[in-house]
Amino acid sequence: MLKKGERIDQLYAQDVQIIQSSEVFSFSLDAVLLANFPRIPKRGKIIDLCAGNGAVGLFISKQTDASIDQIELQPRLADMGKRSIELNHLTNQIQMHEMDLKQIFPTFKTDNTDLVVCNPPYFKEQPNGQKNPNPYLAAARHEIHATLEDVVSTSSKLLKTNGHFAMVHRPDRFLEIIDCLRSWRIAPKRIQFVYPKQEKEANILLIEGIKYGKDEGLRFLPPLFTYDSQGQYTPAIKEMLYGK
Repeated sequence: MLKKGERIDQLYAQDVQIIQSSEVFSFSLDAVLLANFPRIPKRGKIIDLCAGNGAVGLFISKQTDASIDQIELQPRLADMGKRSIELNHLTNQIQMHEMDLKQIFPTFKTDNTDLVVCNPPYFKEQPNGQKNPNPYLAAARHEIHATLEDVVSTSSKLLKTNGHFAMVHRPDRFLEIIDCLRSWRIAPKRIQFVYPKQEKEANILLIEGIKYGKDEGLRFLPPLFTYDSQGQYTPAIKEMLYGK
């Protein structure tokens, strides 16, 4: 099951095991936050874009009977995700597809998905900008293979009318994200900022929208703090990681 340099990590709250490696991008708190943020349909179809090693879909699987398709471009990460699905005995519910999200049609139908989730690259691709020398990490963090608009446009095409889209991103791109969602007919509905500590600026943005949703009804949720004053996880984060 494991290949050279790999290990098995566990999210205790969902009783999920994930194959990871320090040589490639591993899941972080962002994935846990995203999996716990949107309204998860009990049945139907969920698609996880930029799936990496499959963490978000695996975490969501414990909350639903819906089928989950994961899209990941990088072969090594997709392979790890496939083996994690087998490790958790979820092959009847989750399928990992090694593909470019910009080329998923007609393999996937338009107007056919209840929920699309995405933990995309956060940083714009700057031709002369400094990137991580590790190509796996560079592709996961920088918009080398997929831009924000690629993600949102693909999601809009996948979603049914009134289908939901949820994404984790960075607060400094908030206005751009709002503009992009609305231009692709996804109405922002729920927004939450996550802060490392109370006295710090937000470093994570969670956002959920509805395809063809009405403009009114946008909600800003209470702030979420990662650490308390002693540097320990706050109760809300502990529950996501370890359960009640």
